Order: sequence, then C-alpha cells, then structure tokens
Amino acid sequence: MLQGIAFYLLSTVAVVAGLLVVTAKNPVHSVLWLILAFFSSAGLFVLLGAEFLAMLLIVVYVGAVAVLFLFVVMMLDVDFLRLREGFAQYLPLAVIVAGVLLAEMVMISLTVVNRGAAADAASPMVATADASNVETIGRVLYTDYVYFFQAAGIVLLIAMIGAIVLTLRHKPHIKRQKVADQVGRDAKTAMEVKSVTTGAGVTPEDLV
Repeated sequence: MLQGIAFYLLSTVAVVAGLLVVTAKNPVHSVLWLILAFFSSAGLFVLLGAEFLAMLLIVVYVGAVAVLFLFVVMMLDVDFLRLREGFAQYLPLAVIVAGVLLAEMVMISLTVVNRGAAADAASPMVATADASNVETIGRVLYTDYVYFFQAAGIVLLIAMIGAIVLTLRHKPHIKRQKVADQVGRDAKTAMEVKSVTTGAGVTPEDLV
C-alpha cells in the first residue's frame, strides 16, 4: 500500500515537473524543475530496487549536468524574448516530430507488454544474498568492462581539456604567476642588501 502511494506520488511529481520544464518562461525555473524531475525519477528507481541507477541520477545529472545548466543560464546574457520570436512558424514541424516520437513510444510500449523480440533473452543479473545491486554492478564494471570504463574516462578528460583550451582567453593587462621564475630564483636575484646609515633613518628611495 505504502509503495503504491509512493509510486503514484513520485510519478505525478516527475510528469508535472517535466511539463513545467518545457513550459516555464524563466530558464532558471526550467532548470530547477528539471532537478525536481531528476529527484522524482531517482525515487522511482529506488522503488524498483535499482539503487545504483538512482545514485547515478542524483550524482551525475543533478550534481553535475543540471547544476552546469543552471550556471550557464545564469552567466550567459541571452535574450530569450528574441529567441522566442517566430515560434509559430516552427509549430507545424514541432507537431510532426512530437507525433513521430509519440508513435515510437507507443509502439515500444506495446512491444514490451506483448513480450516482443527480447522475450527469450536471458534475465538480468540479480544481486545475491550477500551482495547488493551496487556491488554486483561494480564487479561487472571493473572486471569485464574495465577497459571500456577507462577509455570512457580518457575521452571525458580529453573533452574537458579541449573545452578549457577553446574557451581560455589571455588578457594582456592581468598579472599572472610564473612558477618557473619563482622556482629558479637564487639568493642574488631574490634578496638585495641595502647600506643604510646608522641613525639617519630609511627613505622611500632606499626601499626601491
């Protein structure tokens, strides 16, 4: 009973939040509704016993992707009113694309309900009595697919470095730290001894 109430509550919140993502006028509000949809979907994964997918949804999508979207939207000075101009002329094409996507989703749903081509496939691996779902997925990921996992990490690292290189802009009037010059200093260049007359005090010229 309690599980059914949680399912209908989370699914309703996810659907409503998804609709508000595409209907909200403020892009910041759209990102916040997207985060709510992610959280609700993670709750549905927990109800299905897929704790690993729920954790990925929270850590990756909410903790990284959605927050990145929020920062980008808040930092960029985008004229959204100008972007919305001419919306009516693209409406027929949008309706056609939405209809095709709806037909595909209905077709896939009917195939799954009627046990389609994947009906005779092997059942997915389930967690044993002494291992959770996260531990089972981790064993497979870091044994059978460890090279693919490392390759994906290298691709993401290269993409991150490329994004930094493409967006980095050097400004000429900004003082920057030169680590090589600091490390290569010696006593002759790092320190200078001044001869000061006793009792005469120090003038500003002596400090230069």
